[in-house]
Amino acid sequence: MGPTITRIESVEFEYPLEDIGTDQAGFNLVYEPGETTVRKLFALRVHTDEGITGEYVGGNSPGAAQWNTFADYLIGKNPLKREKHWSEIKRALRKYDRMGIGPIDIALWDFAGKYYGAPIHELLGTYRERLPAYASTYHGDENGGLDSPEAFADFAEECRDSGFDGFKIHGWGGSDVSRKLDREIAAVHAVGERVGDEMDLMLDPACEYETFADALAVGRACDEEGFFWYEDPFRDAGISQHAHRKLADKLATPILQTEHVRGLESHSDFVQNGATDFLRADPEYDAGITGAMKIARVAEGFGLDVEFHAPGPAQRHCIAAIRNTNYYEMALVHPDCENTTPPVYDGEYSDTMDAVDDDGTVPVPDGPGLGVEYDWDYIERNKTGSVHTYEGS
Repeated sequence: MGPTITRIESVEFEYPLEDIGTDQAGFNLVYEPGETTVRKLFALRVHTDEGITGEYVGGNSPGAAQWNTFADYLIGKNPLKREKHWSEIKRALRKYDRMGIGPIDIALWDFAGKYYGAPIHELLGTYRERLPAYASTYHGDENGGLDSPEAFADFAEECRDSGFDGFKIHGWGGSDVSRKLDREIAAVHAVGERVGDEMDLMLDPACEYETFADALAVGRACDEEGFFWYEDPFRDAGISQHAHRKLADKLATPILQTEHVRGLESHSDFVQNGATDFLRADPEYDAGITGAMKIARVAEGFGLDVEFHAPGPAQRHCIAAIRNTNYYEMALVHPDCENTTPPVYDGEYSDTMDAVDDDGTVPVPDGPGLGVEYDWDYIERNKTGSVHTYEGS
């Protein structure tokens, strides 16, 4: 029979981000001294009759609404049959983006590692146990932080001196960003001239640019500075294969797309149609560790690299089991404030800037499952009213 899932718990909690506000559009997080932004996440526990619990902290409200529709299906099932559950739930969520699968699938992988007494990367097949990291900045601000091309260049030097071998710019946002292209282009040149001979450089406008012409103009600046990749530049929201194929044809800088398309098939189509040079994957966004590893294998089959979005223990285990990948994204970092990682880890695990060693790498957790201990007391103290328990009928 094997182990059986007896109960699933989902708890929403909140935590503060000090000295963080939003830009003028209200979406991008930016440095703002004296401001506090409250962020919400979910903590999941999958209980079994073995007395072993699979855990994961992450996810968002749309994802929670989705696992609310399928969690009862898992009660009474064997948690080790991840591929079967992944396939069934994927079909059940066929009308949606399937982001609800990810946190549950990660928790099932955490259970499996604890059940077998091994870290997840060993279950996947370990390739490396230390991961090169790049510094991925907050968006540019107007508040004395990353508020000029020179400030970005100064921070790039600081990150280089801290051990990072790569640096990614998130520029300025807002609906009038087209009138600020001179500053965006100046930031590309300032960082390139300051550290381009010593670091791999990336630019992620996060779909801010309003026109193809804007994206092309900034991309040509990236060409001049030899950038490592150019990611999600303009307002098709990163999903148009035609637009990015045309952009890639006109630039020397490799294009990195697919953070904003969901699932194995959409990622595969982007590659097949020549619309990206790197693939993007995220175990939380792309239907779990199961889904993210499928995307990594597609990239390998096409001879391309896959780069993982955002930091986290699930990302570390995936990257540790993949040959064709380059960097771990340490995000979001800033010279004057902490990043957005929730304060829920007991023990040594960290996604702050000082987690990167002098050699520019971070370790992969080596304990069973995800290999991290969550601070459930903190989660309980800061929970909101959104608490669900699924125990079947």
